[in-house]
Amino acid sequence: MQPPTAPDSLAPRTPAQATSAAHSTSVDVIFPCLNEAAALPWVLGRLPEGYRAIVVDNGSTDGSADVARALGALVITEPRRGFGSAAHAGLLAATAELVAFCDADASMDPAELPRLVAPIIEGRADLVLGRRRPTARGSWPVHARVANRALSTLIRVRAGIHLHDLGPMRVARREQLLALALEDRRSGYPLEMVLRSNASGHTILELDTSYSPRVGISKVTGTVRGTISAISDMSALLAQVKKPR
Repeated sequence: MQPPTAPDSLAPRTPAQATSAAHSTSVDVIFPCLNEAAALPWVLGRLPEGYRAIVVDNGSTDGSADVARALGALVITEPRRGFGSAAHAGLLAATAELVAFCDADASMDPAELPRLVAPIIEGRADLVLGRRRPTARGSWPVHARVANRALSTLIRVRAGIHLHDLGPMRVARREQLLALALEDRRSGYPLEMVLRSNASGHTILELDTSYSPRVGISKVTGTVRGTISAISDMSALLAQVKKPR
């Protein structure tokens, strides 16, 4: 007697099948946004079919919200300033099973998101992070790269998580992220997501993603002051973590 055949929804997917499914899967993509009107047409135009843009306007004065609406994005207004405030407002507004986070400044290409979605569909990861790979000189300022390297070392020492980058592009299941009950509403939000995911036993995976010069002026990593502020927020979170034995 032949063994029973598993239903298509339960049968293991090959990498090619997972990538194909990732292109057709419904995904809500959250774009925290502060004065990104010039970048939004390119960014939203790069979204794969089935990927819905949720643009969270965090106090823009350049008409970003109007541009996003005109391009078909769902626009959410979050008056409380802070990356975490905007990112979490987008998470609460999302309805798709899978959610992604991406900067709205054109430094990252939303067309690459299906590669990050595929491991989750395959069941190989619960949280997939994009490891930034600069495509041109000036994509990633020296001070920001040094700070990122130092932060990655701290994460490994303090939390036992081996990461090369705490990049902003990431994908996970919405319900799993909501269950983490994230509290940080500033620059520490991405790190808190990683720390709580790890503490919950989730599998975290890094994949290379391209990183290009952003459009406009950076609010965080493009400035020394912004980088210092981000490090301060993240260091406070890491100080609360018990070192692995």
